[in-house]
Amino acid sequence: MSVSEISRSCRESTIADGWYSPSVIPVANVIPDVLAAVLRKAPLTPEKVAFAWRLTVGPAVERATAIELRDAVLHVRAKDPAWRRELERSAGLIRRRLQGLLGPDALRSLKITLR
Repeated sequence: MSVSEISRSCRESTIADGWYSPSVIPVANVIPDVLAAVLRKAPLTPEKVAFAWRLTVGPAVERATAIELRDAVLHVRAKDPAWRRELERSAGLIRRRLQGLLGPDALRSLKITLR
């Protein structure tokens, strides 16, 4: 059974039981947008950048890197060549997600190096 079939089956059973309301928006769909809006309005501090980095890349990548934002360029120092390759491969996606959290003018590019 596919995910969409499971979803449709759950929705149909909750409608039959009277529990489904199309006006209810799942919290998981709202939180990321609200968090991004709040973050964009906050002053650009090293802590804000570190928080956005952690949200964007996850805890494993965060532990394997050190970051610093200077002149709209995020300098990322990877702990080894394997992490550097992964970061370079994902740089476009990471940049877009960070821009969504920090604002489009806060980050122009990523510069990835080794520690």
